[in-house]
Amino acid sequence: MQSFRLLRAKHSLLTVCKTPELAAEVTLQPVNRFNLDAAIIFADILLPIEPMGLQLDFIKGEGPQIANPVKSEKEVLALKPVDPYTDLCFVMDAIRMVRPELKIPLIGFAGAPFTLASYMIEGGPSRHYIETKRMMYDAPSVWNTLMTKLTSVLVDYLLAQADAGAAALQVFDSWIGVLSPLDYREYVLPHMKTLFAGLKKCKTPIIHFGTGTATLLEMQKEAGGDVIGLDWRTPLDDGWKKVGYDVAVQGNLDPTALLAPFPVLEKQVDDILRRAENRPGHIFNLGHGILPETTEESVEAVIEWVHKKSIR
Repeated sequence: MQSFRLLRAKHSLLTVCKTPELAAEVTLQPVNRFNLDAAIIFADILLPIEPMGLQLDFIKGEGPQIANPVKSEKEVLALKPVDPYTDLCFVMDAIRMVRPELKIPLIGFAGAPFTLASYMIEGGPSRHYIETKRMMYDAPSVWNTLMTKLTSVLVDYLLAQADAGAAALQVFDSWIGVLSPLDYREYVLPHMKTLFAGLKKCKTPIIHFGTGTATLLEMQKEAGGDVIGLDWRTPLDDGWKKVGYDVAVQGNLDPTALLAPFPVLEKQVDDILRRAENRPGHIFNLGHGILPETTEESVEAVIEWVHKKSIR
């Protein structure tokens, strides 16, 4: 959004995240511009790793960079516990600021243990996740210690967001699709089960999101979540059938479809709605994050088309 770009020209991403007034402002920007059914608090999935002891920065054109990635058992053991009410209080303050301004639900969120671990080990985005998988395979005890620590931090962080007023919570496992089903079951599933079991304390609806998960959907359902995210690589009806109709699904428009001419975009939206069959429990959304090149007009057109075509 142009309003966000103007704000970002004055402030770094971390400054916006850590300044509740700015985070609240950015949260409300799309709500004030579009006819949305929910809002999501503005934050970043990597915020919890800073109080754990890592040095985080965002480099223009490169994304997040960690100056002291975690490579050894000693470095994993040195990671600090996190108190979300003090170390990440700015997120909760932003939630409390936004809630009175909204007539729609507010979603809180966090990254999943695997996705955060991959950043912490690789030092930033990765293509093949070589170092992450090296730790999984070569040092499984170290890997499990890291995942256990992250799971504990993330449970507390998400519960704090619910306590501050988030009406739903979303767990982003953005890079989980790099794993085979065998590796997911052995190295990730036990920790995800622990995560979702811990979140039951707040009785808040949980969205379990991942990308590249066509071969992992049944295990994601096994791990937990009231809603399973489907990316655009899986036809929505096929994905819903895999996870079962006792859970809701979220998705699954390809973000690049928003760059297409509107007749093409409309066709893609119609295909998703047709596959959903107006079955209760479908949250229409993108299959992953929105791209910077997307126009506000395309977003508005999709929102209005979905509302027009759906039984609400």
